[in-house]
Amino acid sequence: MPPTTFRNARLTDLPTIIQLLANDDIARSRTGYAEEVTPAVDAAFKEITADPNNEIIVGEQDGQVIATLQVTYIPGLGRGGIRRALVEEVRVRSDLRGQRIGEALMNEAMERARARGCALVQLTTDKRRHEAQRFYARLGFVASHEGMKRPL
Repeated sequence: MPPTTFRNARLTDLPTIIQLLANDDIARSRTGYAEEVTPAVDAAFKEITADPNNEIIVGEQDGQVIATLQVTYIPGLGRGGIRRALVEEVRVRSDLRGQRIGEALMNEAMERARARGCALVQLTTDKRRHEAQRFYARLGFVASHEGMKRPL
């Protein structure tokens, strides 16, 4: 297996990132998930990457994007004013899962969070993603809170 390297996403990566996000039964069951780059997705990517408190990280092998996640760095007043990192939209290409690429991607995100002064990393995962829950537990994440969402 070729080595996986990590970098910030570029606009030219966006079609592949969208394919990674959409290549998932749970994602496809949700309204609003795009399987191609739409003007709204393009605008969101540009807004995210222009914000210094956001990063979209990609994993690359042999010049191909094979993994992605978004991390947002959040200042907070609680816990003595710590910064936290929120990780979202973690995906590894389906044919490459089980090869510890996701672990390396998460470690990259956590290292970046530490470098930015974060004392905590948090994430949510769909309750139907049992394999993802085991994966995050293996990395030391604890299901300490119950997440809730509400459409606006």
